[in-house]
Amino acid sequence: MATFSILVTSAPFDTQGSHSALQFAQAVLAQGHKIQGIFFYQAGVNNANAWSQAPADELNLPKAWRDLQAKGVALHVCNTAAARRGVLSEPESTERGLPAHNLQAPMQASGLGQFIEMLNVDRVVQF
Repeated sequence: MATFSILVTSAPFDTQGSHSALQFAQAVLAQGHKIQGIFFYQAGVNNANAWSQAPADELNLPKAWRDLQAKGVALHVCNTAAARRGVLSEPESTERGLPAHNLQAPMQASGLGQFIEMLNVDRVVQF
């Protein structure tokens, strides 16, 4: 059994990368392997935007990521990259005096230090 960490740098609806990352994660779990965590960075932080809505006839990637988290996979979002793209956690929006936040629960705002901790695995795969 191998342990993986996944780095997602692709936005949810602009390219195939985010969807490929999701399919890869599902396949890893289906084969009995472990995922240490998934880290969303750069444009990949848009996967955590709670206000993003997929058309009814398309895969809702943010919801699919939440479903994956329900299977025990930790979902981390780079707080700095997210804030730069308008995806804010509750503490971040409060600190900036904004009335709402849009970081999709159960995704967690994290720093790059969290990603560094996720590197102690058999394989790191980036999408």
